Amino acid sequence: MVAYLLAVFALVSAVSAENQILVAKVFLTEPLRKNNIQGNITFTQVDEHKVHVEGVVTGLPAGRYGFHVHEKGDLSGGCASAGPHFNPEKKQHGHPNDKNRHVGDLGNVVFNEDSVATIDFMDTMIALYGPHCILGRSIVLHESDDDYGRSDHPDSKTTGNAGGRAACGVVGIVDPVTPWNSSGTISASILLIASILTLIMY
Repeated sequence: MVAYLLAVFALVSAVSAENQILVAKVFLTEPLRKNNIQGNITFTQVDEHKVHVEGVVTGLPAGRYGFHVHEKGDLSGGCASAGPHFNPEKKQHGHPNDKNRHVGDLGNVVFNEDSVATIDFMDTMIALYGPHCILGRSIVLHESDDDYGRSDHPDSKTTGNAGGRAACGVVGIVDPVTPWNSSGTISASILLIASILTLIMY
């Protein structure tokens, strides 16, 4: 009975945390070159399987540019220190709609003649919690278009041959602040209850 109650408590707590509407944001810039590229992008976990990505980026000529989540949130060396694409499942680079893709493969963003890119799409691979969580990782905007791993270029299956890194930023928490940290409190509470019950039983 005790084990059952603890299991139910843990399950309810986990479900409660996952049902929160989580919001994160990244500010894109180039920390070392200080070019004119900048933008704000918001990530909203709308349900268990989808994240809404929306924002505006300015400063690149009209065209398509690769847009990816990278492994590290380290920008100490500029965008170059953000590491490779976020790829926890060790898959090949692909299109956002492909099943065989990096978690971080978000495709291309399109800049218009006014050097403005409006971003608005859903992604079913990235998340704001769990093993595909992008919090603390980098978003990188590249200098060329992403070929989705469909060309013969040697970099196609790893980076989409999207060229250098034009701008980047680290994904950070926006809202809600407290519930995001509740998992630690919940875990501590479970351990405390388990310890007390163990003392009572023995």
